Amino acid sequence: MRIAAIALASPFGPVHLAVDERAVVALEFMATTDTFRESVARRTGCEVVDLATALAGQRRLLAQAEREVDEYIAGRRRVFDLPLDLGRVTDWDRRVLAGVRRVPYGEVTSYGRLARSIGAWGAARAVGGAVGRSPIELLVPCHRVIAGDGSLGGYGGAWTGTEEAALALKRSLLRHEGIELPARSFVG
Repeated sequence: MRIAAIALASPFGPVHLAVDERAVVALEFMATTDTFRESVARRTGCEVVDLATALAGQRRLLAQAEREVDEYIAGRRRVFDLPLDLGRVTDWDRRVLAGVRRVPYGEVTSYGRLARSIGAWGAARAVGGAVGRSPIELLVPCHRVIAGDGSLGGYGGAWTGTEEAALALKRSLLRHEGIELPARSFVG
């Protein structure tokens, strides 16, 4: 199987997207094109190709992804309709990321509240690890999970840049959704 990838410009920096024929398999900020492609190839075991050599279904899915990300950036989209492939993550990570996907636009939850919402009382640290490993940033809104005291906490994108840059990105995404820190209210 081949994976098709593109990079989009955004006010948050480059957005790298990768799809198979059915779903988005990766979305990352802050990565270089080479780093993103290598990461996707290693994780999926598939060849990563450009838009020019993508299959028709992949081109349609990439066009939809580009449109939806552009609409989010423009403030016209709050929920993504894209199909996501989380089949290559562990059952635990999939469970945590399903919980993250329930956090609405413009709201936040804490790692501890997220753990409780998925029935894993006391697993805030393990939840944080799963959130940080998400291969599909933004579409799985990991930026909406913050520390219990209302501060940022961490942000998994730090593996492709500095921790400071990752936290600045998280802060920018939250601000884009109208969330100022420290947060005073949480969902979950």
